[in-house]
Amino acid sequence: MEFRSIGRLDVSLVGLGCNNFGMRIDADQTKRVVDAAIDAGINYFDTAESYGRGLSEEYLGRALGTRRSEVLIASKWGHTVSLGDGERGGDPAQIRKRLEGSLTRLGTDYIDQFQLHRPDPDTPAEETLGCLAELRAEGKIREIGCTHFTADDLARSHTAATEHGLVSYPSVQNHYSLLTRDPETDGVFATCERLGIAFVPYFPLESGLLTGKYRLGQDLPDGSRLAAWGERAGAFIDDEKLAVVERLLTWAGAHGHSLLDLAISWHTSHPLVASVIAGATTAAQVDANVAAATWTLTQADRAEVDAAIAG
Repeated sequence: MEFRSIGRLDVSLVGLGCNNFGMRIDADQTKRVVDAAIDAGINYFDTAESYGRGLSEEYLGRALGTRRSEVLIASKWGHTVSLGDGERGGDPAQIRKRLEGSLTRLGTDYIDQFQLHRPDPDTPAEETLGCLAELRAEGKIREIGCTHFTADDLARSHTAATEHGLVSYPSVQNHYSLLTRDPETDGVFATCERLGIAFVPYFPLESGLLTGKYRLGQDLPDGSRLAAWGERAGAFIDDEKLAVVERLLTWAGAHGHSLLDLAISWHTSHPLVASVIAGATTAAQVDANVAAATWTLTQADRAEVDAAIAG
C-alpha cells in the first residue's frame, strides 16, 4: 500500500469510506469490512457524526477494538443535517460538543482527523481554527480538515490562519469522479496546488455507477444502493451517464482492466489526491478497491479517457 500525506498524517492511498456502516450494513458486517481493510493495508477510515445517525462511528469503534492505535480515524462534524436551529458548525462550543459525542461513540480519547463537514459562513474562520488548535494542543485531535469547501472558502481560511498565527486545513474533501469533474474547473484544484492542500474525493465511484454493475438499458440491480435510493438516484444515474459508462467500460476492457480499476486509478494517479475513500459493504469490495489502485494511468491514458467521456 502506498501512503501519502495529509498534514502530519500518513494515510493509505486507498482509504475506507464508512458511510455504509449503520445505514446499509450492521455491526457484524461492518466488522468483516473493517477486518478486510486492515488486512489489505488500509489505515485511513473516514466517518462522520451524521452517518447512520451516529451508528457509523459506533460500529467503527466497536469493530476496531484493541486495534485503535493501528489506524487513523477521520470523522466529521457540522453537516447541516446534524445541526439544530441556530446552531453553527464552526462555533467553538459546537465543535467541542460534537467532538465529545464522536469520541464517545467511537470509544476513543482522540480523533486523528476532525473535519468540518460543511462551511460555516456565519462564524469567523479564525474562531473555528482557533478552537481546533486548542483541541490539538489538548491531544483530543491530531489533524483537521474540511469538506465541501469552495476555492474561496479555502483561500479565506488560509488567509485567516496566516493572519492569526493558526494552522489552516491541510485537506479538503469534495465530490470528484470520472463523471463529476468540478474541482478541475471551479478553482479547487488550482487552490489546492497553490496552498499545498491535499484533496480527498468523495463519491469516487458515483455510488456504484462506476463499478460496472449498472448498464444502459437494464433495470437497476435488486439490492443495489441506487435502487434503494428511489428518486434520489436520479442525481447519479441517467441514460446520458450510462452511455458514458459504456464507453469507459470499452476503454478499460481494451486495456485489460475493469471499470472499477479505471475509476479508482483515475484518482490514485492524480498527484493532489491523498486517499480514495471508496465505500464497501463486503470484504470482496475492499480487496477489489485496493487492487484497482495498482494500475497507474499515464497522461496519455488520461487524455484518452477524457476523449472517451466526451464521446
